[in-house]
Amino acid sequence: MTRKRFQVNGFVVALLLILIAIGYYVDTVVVPTIPPPFVPTATPTRSPESFVTEAQAMFAQGKLLQAIELYTEAIRSNPKDDSVYVYLAQTQVFAGQYTDAQSNAENALLLNPNNAMAHAVLAWSLDFQGKYVEAMDAITRSLELDPNNGIAHAYNAEILADAATAGVGGLDNLTRAADESRVALSLSPNTIEANRARGYILEVTGNYEEAIQFYQAAIAINGNIPDLHMALGRNYRFLGVYDKAIEEFTRANSLNPPDPMPDLMISRTYSTIGEYAKAAQFAESSVNDAPTDPTLRGNYGVMLYHKMDWVEAATQLGMAVNGGQAADGQVVSPIPFATEGRVVEYYFTYALALARLNRCGEALPIAQMLLGRVPSNEIAVANSNETIRMCESNLSVTPSPTLSIPTVTVTPAPTSTP
Repeated sequence: MTRKRFQVNGFVVALLLILIAIGYYVDTVVVPTIPPPFVPTATPTRSPESFVTEAQAMFAQGKLLQAIELYTEAIRSNPKDDSVYVYLAQTQVFAGQYTDAQSNAENALLLNPNNAMAHAVLAWSLDFQGKYVEAMDAITRSLELDPNNGIAHAYNAEILADAATAGVGGLDNLTRAADESRVALSLSPNTIEANRARGYILEVTGNYEEAIQFYQAAIAINGNIPDLHMALGRNYRFLGVYDKAIEEFTRANSLNPPDPMPDLMISRTYSTIGEYAKAAQFAESSVNDAPTDPTLRGNYGVMLYHKMDWVEAATQLGMAVNGGQAADGQVVSPIPFATEGRVVEYYFTYALALARLNRCGEALPIAQMLLGRVPSNEIAVANSNETIRMCESNLSVTPSPTLSIPTVTVTPAPTSTP
């Protein structure tokens, strides 16, 4: 008997070998890359340094709010790095977020009590809040830790100047501020802070042309910081170069649209040259940016009065003087009466608007109050007497003013000081 031979099929063998190879590849290469079921997929994380780098780029572009968000993300990623809190606080000061800047500078000091820049930025944030004594204490500590820190000397110059202006501290504070601004420039000539500080000291002392040079130098370092354009615009305005002032305020507004201050300064500048329609337009924009701020409504009311829109002028000035409710329901608190600044202007313009509308029962008490409280303010007295004259004409009322000064038509308050 002979055994029947089984013939091997080469095609089947080749196919099996291919399938085995594929199975081996899937098992050793593909399967390890597939996450197990019911286990969350790992999310790739960014390094804190990457957030800081991007934040610095945003700052250079003038995108302060985005820079603040990125520094905040860096802190979330690594809450133990005190230097990032300092960067964040510095940016917040430039963005006008002074209380937040103070908090973050204090956070840096909790991590490292000997961080000289943290003390310096804390002092700077306190200065903007009018806390001059605390600011001077903090900057003194900063300079004890790092006497050659040019930026700290720049902050100190601004603090001393503001303290001198407010009547806080020694009589030589303004002289010391000038000296500190020079030291800052000698130590850190290529920084925004040193050039800004020197410009500010020159501005405070009335040297506007020189101040402009240093503000321009700061802008050359970074042309996208709104505060620098505001400062440059102020000095152009002091010199009566109104077109350049408006140009700088407009640049600041484009860099930080939610800030009402550029619109306010544009409004006042147009008012100075008698263009009240434009002044009212920008005054309204400032109110839209901050509808609960009574000073902005007071400014808007003044511009409307000069535009001869007495009804709306009385409405806005009434909100500033008496408080009220904005269109969106937000509460507007009344502005406290003050004998300096523009508050007196808001009051006498309100009285004039009321008199124009024959609302003398409301106008006369305001005029009499001003005559009693600011008798040395010739503009307020003149316009209060004008209010009384109009009411005498309209209502045949003969009040007895405490002062008798020749009546005049509306005289706007000086606009040389923001």
